[in-house]
Amino acid sequence: MTNSTDFQPLDPQQLTADLIRCASVTPEEGGALVLLEKLLSEAGFECSRADRGEVSNLIARWGDKAHPKTMGFNGHTDVVPIGDAAAWTVDPFGAEEKDGFMYGRGATDMKSGVAAFVAAAVDYVRTTPPEGAVLITITGDEEGDAIDGTTAILDQMAAEGERMSVCLVGEPTCPNEMGEMIKIGRRGSLSAWFTVTGVQGHSAYPHRANNPLNAMARLMDRLASHELDQGTEHFDASTLAVVTIDTGNPATNVIPAQARSTVNIRFNDAHTGADLSAWLRAEADKVAEAFGVTIDMTVKISGESFITPPGALSDLVAAAVKAETGRMPELSTTGGTSDARFIKSHCPVVEIGLVGKTMHQVDERVDIDQIHQLKAIYSRILNDYFTAD
Repeated sequence: MTNSTDFQPLDPQQLTADLIRCASVTPEEGGALVLLEKLLSEAGFECSRADRGEVSNLIARWGDKAHPKTMGFNGHTDVVPIGDAAAWTVDPFGAEEKDGFMYGRGATDMKSGVAAFVAAAVDYVRTTPPEGAVLITITGDEEGDAIDGTTAILDQMAAEGERMSVCLVGEPTCPNEMGEMIKIGRRGSLSAWFTVTGVQGHSAYPHRANNPLNAMARLMDRLASHELDQGTEHFDASTLAVVTIDTGNPATNVIPAQARSTVNIRFNDAHTGADLSAWLRAEADKVAEAFGVTIDMTVKISGESFITPPGALSDLVAAAVKAETGRMPELSTTGGTSDARFIKSHCPVVEIGLVGKTMHQVDERVDIDQIHQLKAIYSRILNDYFTAD
């Protein structure tokens, strides 16, 4: 136990600022993981790297690797590009503070979340060393293809016999107010690219051509008009969005030979990526036969839907959120994908973080009070987890 007169809590606000000043645009490490590895090592965590390809990843453990009670935290320090620098009113990597907010790329998504759980974990093991272990995993590849990020961390953990009993992911989870929502699952994501090939010709003589746009329009209408489902117990209805249709044809007197389109499906637990891929292929084949064209299709499944059923972990997190914010959070599966989709096969996982209104935007910013509030939530979760019977 650390003497309270000697103890100086780790400031998550300052740590957030230090991390924002690291220009860690995927896959650049930018100094963020170097900073965290030094800080955690000095706090008594055993640190190792799970770097793979161009991506840097960090694993930091406090406590016995073999202990069956291990609280895990997962997050990322990579950020999306800043976009038009001239559109920012502040330095995107300056961590400027004004009017109660801290500005910078990654301020919300999710350097503040990483700072909050690192600060909570460091303070907790220093002041109240638990009967158990704390494992912090941080990737530099969440905003990219996520091929060499959390998956590389989990691969290394498996090879070295590392395990988490439960895991919290610090992604922003609240739409408008701090504490209003935690994520107990996520929808799956699938993208499909279609290329319809017909016969090019003069637009004045359409009977001598076979216009691929006619088939493409029919296919996209069939897909977009189809009701995938009406939702399930814990998920909203699945959605399909047509995100592009293109021929690259600048001429008004030419029927093009090819047309291309892309759709994205966000799907619930009524489907699998394989089932949806088979349905897309069947629809494409029907249209191809009807119009006498060929339709090639490529599919990428970014993640399957998953859920950690409401129970001990979500109850623990919800109780901590209620105690610190006064709000009982909604258990949600909304939003895009996150690295929780990889962790769900390793252990129960719940996401809890800040309000995400400005993530990926110009002048991204975080309410400074919420950084401290999030640290308090994580600290309470740690205490309640390790003191529970």
